[in-house]
Amino acid sequence: MPRLPPPPFDLIDAAALFLDFDGTLVELAATPDAIAVPAALAPMLERLRRRLDGRLAIVSGRSLADLERHLPLHGTAFSGSHGLELQLADGTRLPLSVPIGLDDVRAKVEDFAAATPGLLVEEKPAGIALHYRMAPEVGPQADAFIAALAEERGLTVQRGAMVAELRPNGATKGDAIRAFMTEPEFAGARPLFMGDDLTDEHGFAAAAALGGAGILVGPERESAAHYRLGSAAEARQWLKEASA
Repeated sequence: MPRLPPPPFDLIDAAALFLDFDGTLVELAATPDAIAVPAALAPMLERLRRRLDGRLAIVSGRSLADLERHLPLHGTAFSGSHGLELQLADGTRLPLSVPIGLDDVRAKVEDFAAATPGLLVEEKPAGIALHYRMAPEVGPQADAFIAALAEERGLTVQRGAMVAELRPNGATKGDAIRAFMTEPEFAGARPLFMGDDLTDEHGFAAAAALGGAGILVGPERESAAHYRLGSAAEARQWLKEASA
């Protein structure tokens, strides 16, 4: 497996920058609510937004409502729920289609988690995630349960770092990047997507297909990314220097 080089700082020149949140801008935590958001993160993102003339978007698996608890949404484009939610920089939100019968699915996942110590359920507007970071030994059991429920209800399974999420078919982080690149402020720029998880591979591939590149954050692995930074701390430092 070839080693990925670190991204040069001039890569950001004239780029459209798309950033994952968990594991990229902030360190992963045992639960989604336990993350620590550095005080310097929001000012740094604002400097990046100005340097790129607004060509900045956060592309996360979290819902927009959840992201709003951790980052100021005004003036920056956001995608939540792995591409299912989109909000433009002016605050315009694209409509979200919630699959019929999701409440019943949520109840089944919650019952399963209640009977299995260490599991955590995260509800999203159009999906539900089952986290097993606090009980990795039950990961195979949780994955099998989610896979069976997805098959039964015609949903998609989105797997990540010790999490399996049920969601509708037809949207990924790559779709979010492609959608943003059709907006006037992004059109014509070179897309860069920085992310850490398997869910970010769609974004890396989309960025490359549009003439840009992906930046993997974390350990080496087979990836569609062209560059790599070793950790969220390294990613923040690179972004800080790139925004200067």
